[in-house]
Amino acid sequence: QVHLVESGGGLVQAGGSLRLSCAASGSYFSINAMGWYRQAPGKQRELVATITSGDNTNYADSVKGRFTISRDKNTVYLQMNSLKPEDTAVYYCDAYISRVVGQQYRYWGQGTQVTVSS
Repeated sequence: QVHLVESGGGLVQAGGSLRLSCAASGSYFSINAMGWYRQAPGKQRELVATITSGDNTNYADSVKGRFTISRDKNTVYLQMNSLKPEDTAVYYCDAYISRVVGQQYRYWGQGTQVTVSS
């Protein structure tokens, strides 16, 4: 079994910062692309940022220049600066993980709440 466990969410004032972490655990061969998504109440889940195994990154336009995605071994991070009330959402991490060579499956974390007050 593979699990993704997130941490770091919470309540912060507008303009503040938070750092999310997501660690993969279990038995696997390799971790490929990883990413962060978010879902606000009444809205669809949307991409926030992704990072490949080669550290190539991609960001949603709404977070460019404010959020930074990074990874280290089995953990992906999301540094969120200059937070806005519209960043309020449940944040989910995902990872494409290979448990055998040549196959990969997508795993999701349980989600962590980020609330930005105005």
